[in-house]
Amino acid sequence: MLIQSFTNNPYEAGCDEAGRGCLCGPVYASAVILPEGFFHPLLNDSKKLKRSHRDLLRTIIEKEAVCWEVGIVDQATIDEINILNASIMAMHKALDKLSIKPEFIIVDGNRFKPYQQIPYQCIIKGDSLYTTIAAASILAKTHRDEFMEKIHHEYPGYGWNQNKGYPTPFHKQTISVHGITPYHRKSFNMTKQLKIDF
Repeated sequence: MLIQSFTNNPYEAGCDEAGRGCLCGPVYASAVILPEGFFHPLLNDSKKLKRSHRDLLRTIIEKEAVCWEVGIVDQATIDEINILNASIMAMHKALDKLSIKPEFIIVDGNRFKPYQQIPYQCIIKGDSLYTTIAAASILAKTHRDEFMEKIHHEYPGYGWNQNKGYPTPFHKQTISVHGITPYHRKSFNMTKQLKIDF
């Protein structure tokens, strides 16, 4: 069972990102403040859930959250500032848009940058430990997947409706044959080996 909060502060926001390990497309992040006592038996790290469960939980979270937002940083900016900085920027953008200013922030992973002097805690595997981070992981993932399915229609040969931009064998093979698109991250080493250095 997930832990409700890190601090017991009713305005504690959870943050997570989606798309960090992709070869193309933006990185998305979400910030979520949940009501006290929020619970759903399916809630977990988005990577551990079936798509149907993620979609169901997205609807519930967006309806029942105290507030939630999504921040987006595009592939050109990722190339300019690197994926780690872009991921943190996306989290800050999501936090910027919240209708209620959080009093504490918990972040999935081990890297973050201070945000408006609000205290924060990085938590490794936080998306499988805390409800707000799990909720943020679901919103970031589902919103990004929706975008990747949309741009799939512009470049249908890369299988983005299935791989969502991740370096699957099919995606890598398509790049080796047809090259990259404007949505690909040029700073990622997409050679034949497609080794990605974060």
